Amino acid sequence: MGEFHVISTGQQSNEQLIEIITHIHSYVDAIHLREKKKTAKELTELLSVLITKGVPVEKLIINDRVDVAVVCGAAGVQLAYHSLNVKTVKEHFPSLHVGCSVHSLEEAQEAERDGADYCLYGHIFSTDCKPGLTPRGISELEKIIKQTRIPVVAIGGIKPDNVEYVLQAGAKGIAVMSGVFLADNPVAAARTYASILRNWRGKHESQRL
Repeated sequence: MGEFHVISTGQQSNEQLIEIITHIHSYVDAIHLREKKKTAKELTELLSVLITKGVPVEKLIINDRVDVAVVCGAAGVQLAYHSLNVKTVKEHFPSLHVGCSVHSLEEAQEAERDGADYCLYGHIFSTDCKPGLTPRGISELEKIIKQTRIPVVAIGGIKPDNVEYVLQAGAKGIAVMSGVFLADNPVAAARTYASILRNWRGKHESQRL
């Protein structure tokens, strides 16, 4: 409960990414490299630098590129509608942690049937990343969570003041893109989200005892 995923925006240079990730990794549970414009070689080189600088490989998740994730020993891969099928990836690389980006209950249930370890669902709130698109909202998030058995991580417009609504709905955690990577102070932003999640975990773990 209360996992913290951060996702790169594809808008920053390697230098900026390396600077941010090396300073925030201790506050987060998973770092998704979502760099669609980078080649496999460029992604591999970026990963190599991050690992050399002490970023735990078990926190690194590669968007779409199964080959890069496997070769670099990353923890997992995040698949989208245009990616390889979850079932195929799981059959060939059973030890790879596989997440699937979904936008409906049907897609979430398909991801579950195919063996995804979790799904990323959104967008929950209004976000500049999806201008003009109506957010799916908390009620739809709750529906997904109640009708699937795999963990659901919520994404889209998640800010410090609405994190608890998402967790109350039953989400396994949150995923943040611009709220961390494009923040004026990414480290402070990551620390703020991490603190909210830590307080939530502490409060609800104590209630279960």
